[in-house]
Amino acid sequence: MFAEKPTLTGELVTLCPIGPEHVDDLIELVTDPMVRRLTGSHGAFDRDRTRLWYSTRGDHSDRLDLAIMAGDGCVGEIVLNQLDTDNLSCNLRIALAGSRAFDKGYGTEAIALVLDHAFTTTPLHRISLDVLAFNERARHVYKKLGFVEEGVQRDALLWDGEWHDSVLMSVLRSEWPVRSGSLA
Repeated sequence: MFAEKPTLTGELVTLCPIGPEHVDDLIELVTDPMVRRLTGSHGAFDRDRTRLWYSTRGDHSDRLDLAIMAGDGCVGEIVLNQLDTDNLSCNLRIALAGSRAFDKGYGTEAIALVLDHAFTTTPLHRISLDVLAFNERARHVYKKLGFVEEGVQRDALLWDGEWHDSVLMSVLRSEWPVRSGSLA
């Protein structure tokens, strides 16, 4: 379903197929303490393994990995993964490069571009995501773009000795044009 890796252009960001050329910016993203907390990312990231990971993303037809480009650099990534072709659903994941990318509208536009692409060029019916309950900024954006809260996974993340809930959200194809305000 995602064999073709598009370039999607908005007013603030351009989304392009992710590759090893984005590793330096993405290493900054995955090692930023604030980003790691907001995404619940445990573990260490090795530059060589990360470069290998991103060099293979274009080979997978069951996922869509795009770099979020703004200005003259990569400010994050957005991914459609966990594709379930039987049920026409997948997961959405996004991460921005910390304070240099927050509160600029990059994430909002990137998600809108990906949702529009998914719901107008593929047969997908449902796109879901998990967001940590304390990440109010992200939850606000997701709701603004039409995602509906479906449930809570209690104590889903242990971070610095403290438990945090995760909120499951989704948007359906039939809701996208209505909720996004687009006329698709």
